[in-house]
Amino acid sequence: MQDKPYFCPNCRSNRVKFSVISSYSQRFMKDAISGSIQEFSDPQQLEASEPTIQCMICSFTGNEMRFIKQAEREPRVMTPTTPPTFS
Repeated sequence: MQDKPYFCPNCRSNRVKFSVISSYSQRFMKDAISGSIQEFSDPQQLEASEPTIQCMICSFTGNEMRFIKQAEREPRVMTPTTPPTFS
């Protein structure tokens, strides 16, 4: 994963809550008649060329570059904040 800001291209409100989705492959054999599982292999992680990211607000899922490009198109503007003065 790249160390760059994200921005959800779908809901356009989320910049902080995301999850990365990983894929695993697990082989198994079933009985042809009963359908019961006879044998399971250990899960193996599938290598992806680019991480799949999910927005935790709207559940939109896409490749990492979509979230990065949206953040580049609409950068977060840092504004100085001043504490309120009470009279």
